[in-house]
Amino acid sequence: MTLKLFSFWRSIATFRVRIALNLKGVVPDELVFVDLLKGQQRQDAFRAVNPQMLLPALDDGDGPVMFQSMAIMEYLEETHPQPPLLPRDPRGRARVRGLCQIAISDAHPMSVPRVRNYLTQELKLDQQQLLTWVRHWQNEALRAYETHLTSGVGTGRYCHGDAITLADICLVGQAVGSGFFDVEVKAYPTVSRIVDACLENEAFARAHPLKQPGAPASVSH
Repeated sequence: MTLKLFSFWRSIATFRVRIALNLKGVVPDELVFVDLLKGQQRQDAFRAVNPQMLLPALDDGDGPVMFQSMAIMEYLEETHPQPPLLPRDPRGRARVRGLCQIAISDAHPMSVPRVRNYLTQELKLDQQQLLTWVRHWQNEALRAYETHLTSGVGTGRYCHGDAITLADICLVGQAVGSGFFDVEVKAYPTVSRIVDACLENEAFARAHPLKQPGAPASVSH
């Protein structure tokens, strides 16, 4: 089986998948870079991989290409169960999945390139209006995380107890993505504490967007 990951340094969704792959000790045989900033996701070659023209995509050569970061991470959890990234108990799994969805379903879609492009090209928002939009939704997500993590029973060293789960992957993705738009994560102390703990882990640090091929030294907007 040959594992092929379609990736781009700035894609936060792909960042999540890279973390999960690293934690599971799974190394893709091939990395295919799709430059979102140059619009390569709209080219025919990638449309054939994922008609939605979004990253990430994971091809194991044994069936349809997998898409959407949460689905890919759950696939990795089922096919590579060690170390576990979901709790054993149903309620714990529900909590972790709920924390994941704050980023994946609520916040991240509000600031992806296709949404930003629509706001500027079709609705004619200027750059400052666009940043106001993005920062609003980034802060909404971080406030939601902070509230759940400080008031919810179950938070430990990480989002759920003292072992890394999918919730931590999604939280770190949210925090790093927020930083690209100059949103100050330090304003959320529990979030900041957990993110810092995760980034001390080599699997998270190695997957960081700015450590990927083609990434700049820093990002502003």
